[in-house]
Parts: sequence; structure tokens; C-alpha cells
Amino acid sequence: MIDGIINVYKEKGYTSFDVVAKLRGILKQKKIGHTGTLDPMAEGVLIVCLGKATKLADLLISSTKEYKAFMQLGLKTDTEDVTGEVLETNDAWKNLNEDDIIKEINSFIGSYSQLPPMYSAIKKEGKKLYEYARAGIEVEREKRDVEIISIDNITIELPYVHFDVKCSKGTYIRSLCRDIGDNLGCGACLSGLLRSELHGMYVEDSLKLSDIETLRNEDRLYDYIIPMDLLLSDYKRLDIKPQAAKLLSNGNKLKTYSFYTSVGSDGKYKNALYRIYDDDKLMALYRYDEKEDIFIPFKMLL
Repeated sequence: MIDGIINVYKEKGYTSFDVVAKLRGILKQKKIGHTGTLDPMAEGVLIVCLGKATKLADLLISSTKEYKAFMQLGLKTDTEDVTGEVLETNDAWKNLNEDDIIKEINSFIGSYSQLPPMYSAIKKEGKKLYEYARAGIEVEREKRDVEIISIDNITIELPYVHFDVKCSKGTYIRSLCRDIGDNLGCGACLSGLLRSELHGMYVEDSLKLSDIETLRNEDRLYDYIIPMDLLLSDYKRLDIKPQAAKLLSNGNKLKTYSFYTSVGSDGKYKNALYRIYDDDKLMALYRYDEKEDIFIPFKMLL
């Protein structure tokens, strides 16, 4: 079984689940999961976790993301992208100048409350919103605080607009386009989306499913598997002493003297996560509790 991360280029037309299912067939292993779902019309970076690395998926999902977004003014759909049913067309965009459009787009930089789309996987009373939407039911949903960290490279060829956006977890670019269009008075929807970066992985380094299959056949795939350590490099490394190794393997709490490197109680590492190693092998992530001066298991990677 392969343990690690692979940077997959999700192509248009595939769901993120489709990618995982196809990879299970290519790699002949079941323990595979993805981070950061992409809609079928979207393409770009999809981080896929293999084997033990599946336990790290939630850490990767929390990352900021970068996209190349394509927006069409004057069109509103039920899915908030061009694949949906047209709800309204409006040619008021013809009266807009580029400066007005750029100013409005840039006004979203920072934190704002975003109403998520009905066609999304957010759950409401045990059901996903898209299940209600497909049944023709629109339910009340709460706005969520998101952050637009930056917007760059705005190019305009009316009624189409392209821009690069870096945003926080939970941001829907479809809904960002909707909100920009509403504020401009003409409506808008997403016409294309490419995720260019996620957790330090870039689209130019990603592999299509066909590439992965070729690499497997040529016995070169391991050269492209990213070890778990690399994605956890922000967390300080601690090596366990032999006398505490059994406690670690059983997932017990660990005292500070269990490690070769001492950890002070000056508050610098309060509630910080640490990579724990035994004989140069990554075993777990532990959280340091300053109050108790003890390490508590966060994720076991055995």
C-alpha cells in the first residue's frame, strides 16, 4: 500500500469522487481520499491522500486556496455557474465601464458574509443542500464569514471577466461571482474555474489520471508521491526516547522528558502540534498542553 500525497489534476467533467474511484483502480488500493472538493465543471489541483495519509485530510482542507476564476456578466442561474438553468438575463453590463467593474471586484477583498449556494454539499437538517435543490426546494441557509485574501490579474472582455483569487476555506467562487454581479446590477455567474494552488501544491506540478497510470506502468510513480512529512513541515519535530516508544505506539499521553529535544514551558509552544518520530519514522501528531506540561495524541499515523 502506498502512503503519501499525490497532486492530481482534476479534469473537467469528473467529480472529485470520480477521481478517487479511478485512482483506486489504477493503484489497486482502497484507502484513498481527497481534500477540497471541486465541482465537475472545475479543474486543477486536487490533493489526494493515500494510505495512512488519509488521516491528514482534514488538516489539508483547512488551507487557503488559489483559483483562476472566469465570470460571465448578465447571466444568473440556479447553480450560480453556466451549467445551471438560466433564471435571468440582463444586458445592463453594456453600460458598465472597466473601472466600475474592477472597483466592485476589489471591494470584496477582506472578510465578508457569504450566502452559500443551494447547489452545495453543506448539510441542513441531515440533508445536503443540493438534495433539496434537485427536488425543487429552496431552504433557508445562513451566511458564513469567509475571507478574500487577494484578487489579482483582472482582465475584462465584456461580458466576460477573469481574475485570480486567493481565499479562505469555505469560500464559494460561484457565490462570489453572484455577489459581484448583483452589486453591479446585472447579475453574474461562474463560467470557468481552475484551482491553481492548495497547501503549497501547484497546478503546474499536478498529474492527470492518464499520467498516473503511465507512471505506474513504468514503475516510476513513487518518484511523484509526496511524503507526509513534507506537508507537515510547519510542525516542529520531536524524536521519542527508546524507553517511551511503547507508550507512543499505544497512543498514550507523553511527558516532556520522553523526547531527546526538551520543550520549555514558556508558552511559546502552547497548544502547538508536533511531529513525533520513532527511529526516524513518523508515528503521530501530538498536541502540547502547556497547562499540564504534557503531550496529548492528536493523530496516530501508525
